[in-house]
Amino acid sequence: VLTVSTPFSAQAPAGDKDGVRLAALDYLEGIYNVQPERIERSVHPTLNKRGFYKKDATSPCVESPMTYEQLVKRAADWNKDGKRDTKLREIVILDVLDQTAVVKLTASWGIDFMFLGKFDGKWKIVQILWQSHPPKT
Repeated sequence: VLTVSTPFSAQAPAGDKDGVRLAALDYLEGIYNVQPERIERSVHPTLNKRGFYKKDATSPCVESPMTYEQLVKRAADWNKDGKRDTKLREIVILDVLDQTAVVKLTASWGIDFMFLGKFDGKWKIVQILWQSHPPKT
C-alpha cells in the first residue's frame, strides 16, 4: 500500500506536486525493483546523502554517507535476489514551492527526508538525510 499526502502544499501547482511525487516514487521503486535508471532520472548527480543506522539493537548509530554513483550501484543490487521486504512505502510531501520541495519517505530500510530542486522543469532529489527505523518502545 502506497500512501501519498500533501498536507502543506496546497498553494503549489498540481504539476509540481506530481513531479515531486514521481521523483520520490522513482527513488523508492528504483531501489525496491532493481531499476537504477529510475535513480538516474530522479536524483541530481551532485546528491548529498547521509544516514544513520544501527548494526544491532545494542550498538551505537553508524554514519553512512553515499554519493550519487554509490546510490545508482546500490539500486542495481540491493534487491537483486527479490527477497527483501518492499511492502513498507509511504511518501509524505511536506512542502512544495516553485523551485524547492521537501518529502518524508518511509521505506523498509528506514526514513528518508529528501530535499528536491527543480532543474530545467524537472524535479530532482539533491539531498537525503535518513536513519534506520527507531527502536520500538
